[in-house]
Parts: sequence; C-alpha cells; structure tokens
Amino acid sequence: MNSLTGVTLQSLLEKANIGVVIHNWDTKVVYANPVALKLLRLTHEQMIGKDAKDPQWRFIDEGNRPIQPENYPVSLVKRFKAPLNNEVFGVIDSKNEKPSWFMVNAYPELSSFLKESFIVVTFNDISEQKNLFSYRAIVDNAKDVIIVTEAESIDAPLSPRIVYVNKAFEALTGYTKDEVIGETPRILQGKESDKAELAKIRQALLEEKSINSTILNYSKSGHPYWLNMDIFPLTNKYGEVTHFAALERDVTSEKYYAEQLESKNEGLKEIKANLESIIREKTQKLHDANKKLYHHAYYDELTDIPNRRSFTEQAVKQFSRAKRENSVILSGLIDIDLFKRFNDTYGHAIGDQVLVSVATTLSSFFRQEDVFGRYGGEEFAFCILISEQSKVMEICERLKDKMAQSMITLEDNTELSVTVSIGVSVASADKTTNLTDELIKADKALYEAKNNGRNCVKISKET
Repeated sequence: MNSLTGVTLQSLLEKANIGVVIHNWDTKVVYANPVALKLLRLTHEQMIGKDAKDPQWRFIDEGNRPIQPENYPVSLVKRFKAPLNNEVFGVIDSKNEKPSWFMVNAYPELSSFLKESFIVVTFNDISEQKNLFSYRAIVDNAKDVIIVTEAESIDAPLSPRIVYVNKAFEALTGYTKDEVIGETPRILQGKESDKAELAKIRQALLEEKSINSTILNYSKSGHPYWLNMDIFPLTNKYGEVTHFAALERDVTSEKYYAEQLESKNEGLKEIKANLESIIREKTQKLHDANKKLYHHAYYDELTDIPNRRSFTEQAVKQFSRAKRENSVILSGLIDIDLFKRFNDTYGHAIGDQVLVSVATTLSSFFRQEDVFGRYGGEEFAFCILISEQSKVMEICERLKDKMAQSMITLEDNTELSVTVSIGVSVASADKTTNLTDELIKADKALYEAKNNGRNCVKISKET
C-alpha cells in the first residue's frame, strides 16, 4: 500500500462496509481491506502480491460463462485507463458450489509515471438478490412460447431479427434455437396467414405499441397451428424501444374443438383424443425402455451400483475436478477377503449376498459427490476428493470397519462376517496425475494388504 498515505485514510478503508482492493499498475494486489478478504474468502497472504493472471481468480459473467484475465475489472481499467461502473461479476471458489456475485466499481489513480499509478476496485456482495431466482430460467422453461426480436428495420425483408426463443418455441415449431436466431418471424407465416391481421401487427410495431392478435402460423414441417399473441415493446434504461417481445399461446386445440362443436362432429374429437392417448402411451414406453437401457449400460445388474464403465467415466471427471480445485484425490481398490471360500462353502447365492452387502455399505458410506462402483468380480473401486492427506487412513479404516459390521444371515440363522482388504493411492492433483496410474498404485497396495493378513488398509508409498 505504498501509494496510500495517512493513517486516517487507511483507517477509513479498514472500517468501510464494502470490499476495497488496491492494485499496482502491473495488477498486483498491494492492499485489501477486511471486508474484501471476507467476501472473497481469502487470507491476507493469499491476496497480497497476486496479479490478474494468478490461477486462483475464477470470474464468470451473468450468463455463467468464464471470463478471461484480460477482461477482469482491474484489467479493463488498466487497458482503457477509464473507470468501470456498476458491473456484475461472479466469483467461483472451491469452498462453495454456487458462485458469489458482486457489483463492481473500479477506477485508475494515474500518475505521470504509469509504474507509480494504481487501480482501486470496490465491490458489494449481491449474491442474495442474484440467487433469489433466475428470470432467464423462468422464461426458458415457460410453457408459453416467448420470442424476442430487434425493434429496428420492421419493413426490411429479413427484419425484425429474432434474438431469443425459449424451449416452448422449439417444441411447438420444430425449429431449433440455432436455426431461427438472426431470422425473422416471417418464416413461420404461410399462404393462409391472415394478411389483414399481419398488417395490424406491423402498424403496432411501427408505432411501438402493444397488440394482441391471433394468427395462423406453420411449423418447420409445414403443420399449421393457431397462436394467440401478446406483443409488447421492451425499452432500455433511457426509455428507448430496443426490442419487441411476443408472449404466444398455442390455441390450435381451442380452435379445433370450437369447429367440432359447431359441426357437432363428436367422432373426430374422439379420434383425436384416442390418437393423443396412443402417442402418450408409446412415448412413455419408449422413455421407459431408454431408461432401462441406460441403467443396464451403466449399473451393475447384481448390486445395482455403478459398474466399471460408469465408475471409470465418473472418476476421470473427478480427476479433472481435482485439478481445477487443486485438491487431494484418494483412489482405492477394495477386495473381499476369502470370497472364493464363500462360494465354495455356502454356494453362489450366498456369494451374491456378500457382493450385495458390500455394495450396500459403499452406498451408505460415500457422499453424493464421491465416485465408487463394482470394478469386477469381488473387487470394488472408489475415487474421492479430500481436504487433507492426514485424513486418508482415518477414512479408509472407517470404511473397513463398517464393512466388518455387515453380517450375512444363513437359513439356519448363522451369521457370517465379511471383511475386506483396501489398497489406496493419494495424489495432489496436477497435470500429470491420472486415473490409470493411481489405480495401478492402489492395486499394488491392495496386493500388499492381502499378503499382510487381509482385513487391513495399505497406502501406496509411490509418489
């Protein structure tokens, strides 16, 4: 904080109820007040001396897209030598699943020598307001069709251009979002669309007024449908109309049933209802069949826990997560002690019970974010992130002891205990760390555990 002078100013910053961070012109942090450290969940040592390119910074925009270092608040102020006012940024850290949201202001304090200049960044936590609910999520998942277009060039052949459609639009029209963005709503009109009604809509747009209208449109496949539309202008903070939004409801069924009532043709209504029922039934059956196929592909048929394929895919993702969060990753292999003896002595049905018992224990022991599965035969595998390497043996011993508490009851009420041997590897995730190497280490440790009398835990000594 070399550029700040005076005890009074520093005292004010220390007592401020907003976060204040001061950077040298090279973007290195030279000062952070207590509120800034609290909001960013960092210590003084983690902040001071760190520049914009430090990997601990992970900013996102309001669309949850990652922001590159050159577009961080301090970088923008440095690039343009101008203030940044009331911009919203999200910050992701390893301690929270949800991002923290801040309203950020920043400005440069310029000197005749840039090296002596610095940048002041202030921010307020707006996470509570931001996370109440997402308007975009509501609009995206609304049952009614929503379209937003630009407000300029109403009469141009390719205007007004569509800038947004929701999922209901895609479901109704058969067009995907990518197919219609940049197009005009005229692609939905056809020869039977009411020209007089379209003229009324055009006039309302020219006058920047709201209008309600019912028109006939056509899907991508050429199927006609009726829409009741409420079209209204959207303005910016200066009161200028920049876009039009259309809230549209499919009224095809209402039109159809009205015509049927008028013609008293109950037979056609019954046919339509039957067809809809058949389609729903067939769709449900297809959905159920796909669900069963997925479960069969990714879950072990006997134990109903993830199979080797599923474990491997999820474990690879776990390693990527560990690298992003700079976490310690614990990989392990579990082998049921003397499993062949269960089969040979009591039969394969009891052997299957033993496998199911071990799988049940794993399901109750591990957290939702942990990865585990049946790796093959009587062997199981797991892959978890931990905060401290010192907890490895404690975790594995608890798992081993919980396995030993599981009992298999025979028909004569005799109870058999099940024990396991566990081999694990521990790694601080970096670019070279991978699942294959860690499981090889865990397998060697498992072999040592089996040769050491079983019912024990061995940690790989390889690094």
